[in-house]
Amino acid sequence: QVQLAESGGGLVQTGGSLRLSCTASGRTFSRSAMGWFRQAPGQDRDFVAGISYNGGSALYADSVKGRFTISRDNAKNTVYLQMNSLKPEDTAVYVCAARPIVPSMTKQEYNYWGRGTQVTVSS
Repeated sequence: QVQLAESGGGLVQTGGSLRLSCTASGRTFSRSAMGWFRQAPGQDRDFVAGISYNGGSALYADSVKGRFTISRDNAKNTVYLQMNSLKPEDTAVYVCAARPIVPSMTKQEYNYWGRGTQVTVSS
């Protein structure tokens, strides 16, 4: 069993930055790929970024490429999402998820989910 807890959300102005963290419990973190998804009110949960178990590869949604960076620290059981140049359309609840080894853009392929952290970008 893996439990995930996100933190770092908040209110920021357009063009600002935030860094989200997701800390995992359990001994399988170092063998887990991690993903960040986001869900705005009334919308589906969309893929944002993913990173492989060892940090060797990453995936990004086109909408965040060049602005967001995913990274991980296996010694701390933590994955990060650095978000720069934030836009109002980035406003959503951001949720981290885990699956074995390699990341996926498909939410159905993730086994464990956190509860999310709210990010609000004001115009």
